[in-house]
Amino acid sequence: MSQNLKDKFGKVAVLYGGWAAERPVSLKSGAAVLKGLQESGVDAHGIDVDRNILSVLQAGKFDRVFNILHGAGGEDGVLQGALEILGLPYTGCGVMASAISMDKLMTKRIWLAEGLPTPAWRQVRSAAETRAAFAALGSPMIVKPAREGSTIGLTKVTTVEQCDAA
Repeated sequence: MSQNLKDKFGKVAVLYGGWAAERPVSLKSGAAVLKGLQESGVDAHGIDVDRNILSVLQAGKFDRVFNILHGAGGEDGVLQGALEILGLPYTGCGVMASAISMDKLMTKRIWLAEGLPTPAWRQVRSAAETRAAFAALGSPMIVKPAREGSTIGLTKVTTVEQCDAA
């Protein structure tokens, strides 16, 4: 079976790490994916991504990419666009879906435009705007960066006093 998977998938680059705030999570995810692929007989090679990743991929003559990067640079369409240019197939969403889904404000706007249910929200840029959002939305309220991963910078706010720190 091992030879079949090597023939089927070729040389696979498993991309993890990166420079985003979610680097520690990506390192753990990447190690697990790499181990699983290798144990299954896939010719998988782990790459701790830095800003030279395109040169590394070209020099390594990879056939495809398993992208397990989290956050900016890995889930926001940037890497996906570069892989498209290189002609390397990759796991996950394409350029547009990645870019839109990483941007929480754009995602909310699209959902609303399509009539999909989504909790009420406000864009805030200051503590004063956060307090105003809390007054309008009530408790509990989640405050998070618009372009980070799912839990990076997330704060659950249950009292107005927590707004400044959030």
